[in-house]
Amino acid sequence: MAAIIVVFFHLTEPLATSRLDNVVNHGYLAVDFFFLLSGFVVGYAYDDRWDRLTIGSFLLRCFKRLQPLVVLGMTLGAIGFYFTDSPIWPLIHTVPAWKLIVVMLIGWTVLPIPLSMDIRGWQEMHPLNSVAWSLFFEYIANVLYALGLRKLSNKALACFVVLAGAVLLHFAVTSPNGDVTGGWTLNFEHMRVGITRTIFPFFAGLLLSRVARPGQVKNAFLWCSLLIAAVLLMPRIGGAEHLWMNGLFEAFCIIIVFPLIVYLGASGLVHGPMETRICKFLGDLSYPLYMTHYVLVYFYVAWVSNHKGITLLEAWPYALLTFAGAVALAYASWKWYDEPVRRMLR
Repeated sequence: MAAIIVVFFHLTEPLATSRLDNVVNHGYLAVDFFFLLSGFVVGYAYDDRWDRLTIGSFLLRCFKRLQPLVVLGMTLGAIGFYFTDSPIWPLIHTVPAWKLIVVMLIGWTVLPIPLSMDIRGWQEMHPLNSVAWSLFFEYIANVLYALGLRKLSNKALACFVVLAGAVLLHFAVTSPNGDVTGGWTLNFEHMRVGITRTIFPFFAGLLLSRVARPGQVKNAFLWCSLLIAAVLLMPRIGGAEHLWMNGLFEAFCIIIVFPLIVYLGASGLVHGPMETRICKFLGDLSYPLYMTHYVLVYFYVAWVSNHKGITLLEAWPYALLTFAGAVALAYASWKWYDEPVRRMLR
């Protein structure tokens, strides 16, 4: 559900006049939720298996799970690159094919490109598939977990998480933008934002997996979906006059609400084959949807920029068509590429 809302966030973003009036205003917080969920899942799946695991075998498992769709997203972004012609990307016509290929090959590794190799003009570390910046930090968190932070006792981990939470709260409240956005550019400012957004939620999720004892919550999927939608669809708080208020709201969501949602989800009971199939389908679709949807969003953003002044009411048929295409592309990527490749890698 969070991945679906992310797609709608990226479809409404080019129609907003500023960060204050996007219809899906806090959609970017889904990334922070994903980090927390990842930390919980990693702890739940691997914390008690290190007598049979090595650092290399753990990282290889991460690679097999994450990397195939990283490669696909970059490849699809490269294929569509020259067709996303728009005044907002003036560099496209100046990029030779060899440079596009080099950027794609670097993108396959999920390592960020320097600003000197920017081929789109948005100063992104992954200009062929914008959302891959979060995978770069996901890998950093997994590496830190494997190299030593997994060895922390619960008390030590709790102290580390509290300290990281304090850093996150300070950043959110004092941010010049009044939010926690950032992390997609290879410079000091964005790297600081990316690390701040990653460390607390990932290791808070890890701590939650160790100390929480999930109960039995009826209709957990419904309640979790409503809560994540309430957070991500919440209008901007405080306006331009009180930016700190929005930062405080976002810190509260990341530190308090997101762990609550993950706990409720872990406590959920799935009843019957139909509910099982629905939950499994949405769970399997979420990562392919996240990793491939922006390939189509580039075309949509170019179309919006070429129709200046277009409103949401005028653009919604195209947005809905892009969303449907993103779901279809994600399903095809999952069934015809990701699953077969991961089977082969195993």
